[in-house]
Amino acid sequence: MRLSQFRGKAVLLTFLYTHCPDVCPLIVAQLHNALLRLGSQASKVQIVAVSVDPKNDTPSAVRAFLAAHDMTGRLEYLIGSGKQLIPVWLRYGIEVQGSPERREVGHTGIVYGITASGRRQAVYPSNLQPDWIVHDVPILAAS
Repeated sequence: MRLSQFRGKAVLLTFLYTHCPDVCPLIVAQLHNALLRLGSQASKVQIVAVSVDPKNDTPSAVRAFLAAHDMTGRLEYLIGSGKQLIPVWLRYGIEVQGSPERREVGHTGIVYGITASGRRQAVYPSNLQPDWIVHDVPILAAS
């Protein structure tokens, strides 16, 4: 998958892992709330998540995560090998550190707002507010 396939829409790009105990579920919950508040405007945005845990983010784990957060069909969750994902992390400045004994993955918790023409325009922190997304999606989609 390439982000260019979503040209014409705003893209919200984030980096997650399915068994995250705190930040990832918070990000997804806020994005979900923003989609609900966007209503018909939600069709102007595509949410994409890239795994930061190639070992444990399996297709079944992703399906369960998306279902648990009511994001099935609303969020494209990209998984793959470390060899496939590391270049993406580097391209977006995402630092990933694993803790195998505790199954935790420390990583940069941000969301990029990307315009319909493919430019990175905004960076949201992990504690983003749905209002910010609701405000910005029409602007990102028009750019």
